[in-house]
Amino acid sequence: MTVLPVTIWGEPVLHRRASEVEEFDDELRTLIADMFETNEAANGVGLAAPQVGVGKRIFIFKYANDDDAPDEGVLVNPVLTLSKIPGALPDPEEDVEGCLSFPGEHYPLQRAEWARVQGFDGDGKPVDFVATGWFARVMQHEFDHLDGKLYVDRLADRYAKKAMKQAKKNGWGVPGLSWMPGVDPDPFGH
Repeated sequence: MTVLPVTIWGEPVLHRRASEVEEFDDELRTLIADMFETNEAANGVGLAAPQVGVGKRIFIFKYANDDDAPDEGVLVNPVLTLSKIPGALPDPEEDVEGCLSFPGEHYPLQRAEWARVQGFDGDGKPVDFVATGWFARVMQHEFDHLDGKLYVDRLADRYAKKAMKQAKKNGWGVPGLSWMPGVDPDPFGH
């Protein structure tokens, strides 16, 4: 298994819809294993293929949950069905997200409280479970990556302005930027 560099906001693969996986083969399984290794090195709770430069509809997760779902898994060609997203502003203490592709930053974002997650595992077997609370947030966050969205693209105006100001300050928004989990300092201080 190999730790892969994590792309940073501005890399084109992060901003376009990923394509469907058509082959469940050894190449796919190697990518999945490398994504798990990268996520572990990055202290992440999830990682989508576009975050390691691969424009395919795959994400992995590692998140202890109280739902009837594994604490670790992979979703290939996933589909999410969501509960209604509350219209209120997010709680600046309770609803804060971060992203390995917008490293070191945190902003509040309102998400649906539950998500039905359907798709396939790395061998093409069906996966179907319901995620609630923070686990549902993780599922929505990773799924967004497959549609070319980062959580900062969904922020309320006041937080979006802060995020874009920070991106500019960090020199992000251009192709070719990445960081290496396990080599570069952990941007979230784990």
